[in-house]
Amino acid sequence: MLFTSIRKILLPAFIALLFAGSAHAAEFISILTGGTSGVYYPLGVALSQIFSKAIPDAKSSVQSTKASAENLNLLQAGRGELAFTLGDALSDAWKGNEEAGFKVPLKKLRGVAGIYSNYVQVVASADSGIKTLADLRGKRVAVGAPKSGTEINARTILKAAGLSYKDLGKVEYLPFGESVELMKNRQVDATLISAGLGVSALRDLAVSVKMVVVPIPADIVAKINDPAYIAGIIPANTYDGQTAAVPTVAIENFLVTHAGVPTDTVYKMTKSMYENLDQMVAAHTAAKAIRREDGPKHMPLPLHPGAEKYYREVGLIK
Repeated sequence: MLFTSIRKILLPAFIALLFAGSAHAAEFISILTGGTSGVYYPLGVALSQIFSKAIPDAKSSVQSTKASAENLNLLQAGRGELAFTLGDALSDAWKGNEEAGFKVPLKKLRGVAGIYSNYVQVVASADSGIKTLADLRGKRVAVGAPKSGTEINARTILKAAGLSYKDLGKVEYLPFGESVELMKNRQVDATLISAGLGVSALRDLAVSVKMVVVPIPADIVAKINDPAYIAGIIPANTYDGQTAAVPTVAIENFLVTHAGVPTDTVYKMTKSMYENLDQMVAAHTAAKAIRREDGPKHMPLPLHPGAEKYYREVGLIK
């Protein structure tokens, strides 16, 4: 009798604790970014600060990663709630492009927002003699961390220019910060960085080393034949010593989540980001290009219901 009474008291409490634990676990928001010297990381820190105020029950954290491909694979495995990625990597992940680092289609992924465009920025030391993509032949080139969005871009652009890694003198697979350090130490001749304009790693390099921003002409962009790649311009004076505008490739960035993240959480993340864009801009000038009306556009996979709810609420989806 006593056991039955105790069970009647304790069992509901135990079940309530289980549900409370589950609800609490759903409110952890791990934001997957990129290297600390890139653009994703400071924007991720800004988002974490925004979420901490807008979603007080959530515990938000920022994780530095190798960026796009790693982020998407981590999301698919449920090891993160929000991630930054390049559009071409996202399209490859949704379709399952093994060459790009996705052995199977990552069908748990869901879209949150299109944010700003990356610009592929190929820079070379002035004393290397590199002025065109063709001049990279036989040179030492850093192409980004393995399977990162930058490295995927590097292979794609070199191919369009009639080159491959075999044509280079040496290939270094390194993130932005380490690539720049090798250039400062004259250990590589050039590096390719896919990021927002004015990325800190290149600003730092331009102050230390006389560098050349190598053009990616429109005819090379056309040869890529991928809608994720569009012609872009690096405006004059983006970096010290860069006195002329330089043609290049632009690729849109996206914020993505996965199907297991609660609708209400994604709704609050989407809403609070757009309501606090000033904090994003304060973290990095690339965020000046984030526009709410562009958020649901060009998404190569389905929107998460939470993001869709927000866009419907503000009239961007009928």
